[in-house]
Amino acid sequence: MLNRRDVVKAITKQRGDSLIIAGLGSSSYDLHSSGDDDGNFYLWGAMGGAAMTGLGLALAQPARPVLVITGDGEQLMGMGALATIGAQKLENLGVIVLDNGHFGETGMQKSHTSKGIDLTSVAHACGFDICLNIDNMPALDDLTSRLPVMSGCLFACIKVAAESPPRSLPLQDGVEMKNRFRRQLSLNPL
Repeated sequence: MLNRRDVVKAITKQRGDSLIIAGLGSSSYDLHSSGDDDGNFYLWGAMGGAAMTGLGLALAQPARPVLVITGDGEQLMGMGALATIGAQKLENLGVIVLDNGHFGETGMQKSHTSKGIDLTSVAHACGFDICLNIDNMPALDDLTSRLPVMSGCLFACIKVAAESPPRSLPLQDGVEMKNRFRRQLSLNPL
């Protein structure tokens, strides 16, 4: 199993000008731990909404790569998002699931992925162009090499250890987070 913080650091190191949506809880802590950036948008309390937020952003910003980094528990809550994203056939969206087989934010109960549900097969059936299962460093290196030149809708399920590293808390002021993200996009904040 890979270390989740090392995985996210490797991804952000190769992000280029990608905008990143981080899912609820640990995904946000991991992204923030790898280095805060105005192009990061951290979702607080939006369980199951990361992939759809990424879809909306990718549609609104077709010239920019958009990455979603979320956990298996959150993606399981938003399974229908995979079908909607697959049907859109976007070239600039990647959904990356950090799969530890547990619901980390509610007490580390086993998630459905620890019981055989294969999110990569679901994404493939939903029409994603590139579907990857990653459980080792060479496969992670292959993924990160694809990020700066993303072409096609990408889904990657990365097997990470079930651990709870210390929280690295990003900005928690929702209005300011929205405003800084809009500034990064050269949009006037409201």
